[in-house]
Amino acid sequence: MPEKNKKEQKGVTEAQKRATRTYMQKYCEVKVRMTPDRRSEVQEHAATMEESTTAFINRAIDETMERDKKKRKK
Repeated sequence: MPEKNKKEQKGVTEAQKRATRTYMQKYCEVKVRMTPDRRSEVQEHAATMEESTTAFINRAIDETMERDKKKRKK
């Protein structure tokens, strides 16, 4: 008997798979390279702020872009 992948074993329905694909089509990935220690530091900081690592990175980008726009106007 062929081995099922872990998601199939947990009972992921076809509707859930379609919903995930539809959701993911709205986004793209951006790779950021950092050392494992730096990654851990970022993850820990995000956790202390009670947000995901992705949410923290997006917030940091947004805040930096806003700050840069203000500097440019001066």
